[in-house]
Amino acid sequence: MKAALLLLPGLLCAAPSGDAELRATVLGRPTVLRTTSRTAGAIDSFRWGVEEFIDTHDHGRQLQSAVNADFEGRFFVETYNPTEAGSVADALGPRSSSVLEGIQVKDGALSTRTRMAYWLPPGGSSHGRPAFNREVVSGHVLRKNVKFGCEGVENALDYAVAFSVPPDHEHRYLQFEVLTGYMPSRFSVPLSFDAARGDFTPRDTSKQGELSDPVALSTPDGKSAMGVLLLSIPSSAYAKPGYGSFFFAQDEVAKWNVVVRLRSERPIPSGEHPFRCAVVFGSREDCLAAFRVLSARQVIR
Repeated sequence: MKAALLLLPGLLCAAPSGDAELRATVLGRPTVLRTTSRTAGAIDSFRWGVEEFIDTHDHGRQLQSAVNADFEGRFFVETYNPTEAGSVADALGPRSSSVLEGIQVKDGALSTRTRMAYWLPPGGSSHGRPAFNREVVSGHVLRKNVKFGCEGVENALDYAVAFSVPPDHEHRYLQFEVLTGYMPSRFSVPLSFDAARGDFTPRDTSKQGELSDPVALSTPDGKSAMGVLLLSIPSSAYAKPGYGSFFFAQDEVAKWNVVVRLRSERPIPSGEHPFRCAVVFGSREDCLAAFRVLSARQVIR
């Protein structure tokens, strides 16, 4: 089924500031999403009451989206990796290599358009593999539209993204990190939502990576949690989503993500790839209640 994606088609303006806020009261608490120029309009802060859900350290630890793709028939993670918030070379600096082309907060929705930088700078490497890109900024454009409330669920973000893949290189494999959330290390309890049971199942913390069930990360006391459910994909040609949970003890950060892959024996045409997610948040029980409702709204089968 085609995914419904409502994004503003023209958000272009001269050198826009990426500093913006989207505010609401959710489950009785003031709730604020913030984007920054530092991260080219990626979500740099997500606060529910006094709880901050986003780690935000360098230009990788945000609530953001990215693409990994093959290059001339070869695929290695991060070696061809357009990323919304910027490059690893941006480090802790005040600016992003990604280019924010437009941003707007209107009618309760936050919309951005960003030309994504490659995660690795030209000449850089990851895990011993050199970057394929020879440019800092890619031709890949990410559009997102975010608002509070999703399918009647108060404590969920309706999060729509569209990746525009340019025709400059042939790809037979596209790996969309539709959305990832880097969270403070106190969110140390990974949970899978089992739609058949309508309940959470603990994830094995000794095994990191993807599972088929939606994911949430919770504090041990269950007072705060955040997770994601993919509601729609463009067509059945895409593999079913994988939901990952990861913990990086040395960096004191936790991560969840939802990843969708597209493989083809022939070159994949350039163009847009739209997805729609629900990002649930609140207490562990709040998130569970949201998952129960939203899982019935999925068009992925």
